Amino acid sequence: MNWNTYPDRDLLALDLADTLASSLRNALARNDRVSFAVPGGTSPGPVFDALSTVHLDWDRVDVMLTDERWVPETSERSNTALLRRTLLTGPAAAATLIPLRADTATPEESLDALSAAIAPLLPIDVLLVGMGADMHTASLFPGADRLEEALSSHAPVLLPMRAPGAPEPRVTLTAPVLRGAMDTHVVIMGAEKKAAIEQARHLTPAEAPVSVLLGDATIHYAD
Repeated sequence: MNWNTYPDRDLLALDLADTLASSLRNALARNDRVSFAVPGGTSPGPVFDALSTVHLDWDRVDVMLTDERWVPETSERSNTALLRRTLLTGPAAAATLIPLRADTATPEESLDALSAAIAPLLPIDVLLVGMGADMHTASLFPGADRLEEALSSHAPVLLPMRAPGAPEPRVTLTAPVLRGAMDTHVVIMGAEKKAAIEQARHLTPAEAPVSVLLGDATIHYAD
């Protein structure tokens, strides 16, 4: 894996936004449409704020989350709502958001329809993911109920996921979909996560799910 270390988080956000914009432009030069998969959570917010102001052909970009909590957009825990407030504003509002949630009680009820919308957009052209201190990425958590299935090379596009410590069900892109991205970037902040990602290189995917992405990824790190 390739490391980019930044002196502070503000510079990381600006530089990573520029890197992602360049990658999207390169993909748009080769394809009529491109797919851009991004994480939820608050850490990438400054990156999205910077990227949303960049002028490129956003109307040819399909944006999807790597995972989503099965909550309505009115919930403060909705990654979709957070994405609308951060990335999908300004020039980037012209991008097409590919849903990762529907108005059903469980993810299982909507999985086929959500997967059918994503499958034609694969492989992902540009992928940005984060990582937790437990070495999870997307909603591939150590100890999750369907982790083994999600890590399989024969995994479907999407799987529902329930994990210890996760208060609601999730839906997540699976390991082969994430691993198949053309350009992968991992953003981490803080010494704890730096130590975790270095440890992940020496663990199995079941122990450290993020390890499935590290071979070809560029790591963007700041304290």
